[in-house]
Amino acid sequence: MRPRLLACAAIVALAASACGSDDERPEPPTTGSTPSESPGSIEPLDWRPVDGPVDDPVTRNGEWTLTVTGDGSSWELTGPTTGSGGGTAGWRVSDALLDDDWAVVVLQDRAERRAGRATVVDLESGRTFSVDGDTDVPTTSGGTWALGDDRLLHATVDDGAYCLAEVDLESRRSTVAWCAPERHGFSTAHVSEDGDSMMTFDDSRPSCRTVVTVAGGTATPFPGVTACKGWEGVLTDGGAVWSEIPRERRIEEAHFQASIGDEYADLGPGLAGSLVECHGAAYFVRDPQRQGEPAALLRWTPDDGAVVVYESPKGQAFLEPPRCGGDAITVTARSSSGDEQVTADLD
Repeated sequence: MRPRLLACAAIVALAASACGSDDERPEPPTTGSTPSESPGSIEPLDWRPVDGPVDDPVTRNGEWTLTVTGDGSSWELTGPTTGSGGGTAGWRVSDALLDDDWAVVVLQDRAERRAGRATVVDLESGRTFSVDGDTDVPTTSGGTWALGDDRLLHATVDDGAYCLAEVDLESRRSTVAWCAPERHGFSTAHVSEDGDSMMTFDDSRPSCRTVVTVAGGTATPFPGVTACKGWEGVLTDGGAVWSEIPRERRIEEAHFQASIGDEYADLGPGLAGSLVECHGAAYFVRDPQRQGEPAALLRWTPDDGAVVVYESPKGQAFLEPPRCGGDAITVTARSSSGDEQVTADLD
């Protein structure tokens, strides 16, 4: 079992600015009830092992498999027609995104001097195009990326402001969707059929973090999130799921909440940066809470609540954040009794 690396850029960047205090900030008013939703059942998916080295993260759907080498030096996309892949000296794969219709692989300059560049693959036609520093709305070095609903989100700089760009993948048209105020930033963008979301932050110490939806050029805070404590969130049918950081000195330890209309549900503890929306449900990782317990992957839907869909092998263990490929989900478990990478199709 290799040690967990906090690879999420937002975790690394914000930990430095958010670890100065455990001071509590006031909570916003909320409405509705707040029932507990601790998972009361284990409903494992039909998991099967992923071929190849466990250290090479895989994202897959029913027809396509996107694989990145463990050192980030190259990638490969294989499917029912021709595959593609590659690697470039001086660059590393920072993001490998897949859904039912598109694959996107993002390369970042290891020296962090040049703008990131993404290869976009239309899975139906096999055609590819690039999103990079030379496109109409250029990329920048680093920043968040998100894929979904035939759109790609990435960071850009527009007239000196740090902004969120949106690419319509069908037309290949890029626009600036929103710009952060001065001395503010954003990270952990998500796209679902119900809308776009991300976390914004300022430069105070500790940083004030707000989970927001983005639509029509406006960022609107999620209702019910504790002021300045948010980490990430996804929009769901009729509601949302999000995480908060209760203790600033333990930035990796999050607490998850959900809303359905004006009702609120407490989903319990989980790993910051592990939230993903996949095939109409929200998934997140929970580390062992007691000696001898496994690490777990949880799924939340309004109909079923929170249920455990995967548990790690025995021994000291943790899970890497799950990877959604549209109609399938894949997770890597690190355990003292042996590592494994498994995948399951979603109905």
